[in-house]
Amino acid sequence: MLEQLRRLFGYDIWANRETLASLEAAGPAVPAVAVKRMGHVLGTEWLWFSRLTGEEKSMVVWPPLTVADCRRETGRLEAAWREHLAGLTEEALSRAVSYVNSKGEPWKSAAGDILMHTVMHSAYHRGQVASDLRTAGFEPAYTDFIHGVRKGFVRALGEG
Repeated sequence: MLEQLRRLFGYDIWANRETLASLEAAGPAVPAVAVKRMGHVLGTEWLWFSRLTGEEKSMVVWPPLTVADCRRETGRLEAAWREHLAGLTEEALSRAVSYVNSKGEPWKSAAGDILMHTVMHSAYHRGQVASDLRTAGFEPAYTDFIHGVRKGFVRALGEG
């Protein structure tokens, strides 16, 4: 399971970069809602990262980021996920992580489930970003997992 999660995070990082490139390509006419959603992808990844590591939360889940801010946070997240996943073991995936959600409700989830959720949540919102861009007349990034695998863009974190 750990190697599969590392591969999914390799996909997540690639897809975040591709989505960011499509936002940058739109230039000053980039739809604000698309940038807002990309900021949410990054803010939420930081939230889940902080829950997993016990570190202080570094940003809100809907941060007011610019495209340049998103570029910076994408790079920071890549380094953080790379380091975190490199230090995990299979046993660590079943560790219960306690946290309080945005409604103030206390929860416990397995670390592996949190990691899977993080990737799936980001993919969902990147799809919304793609729709926002297409609606505004721009070409969105093609970030399907299978496309990334076929083209050799998706590798487990720590590979190439």
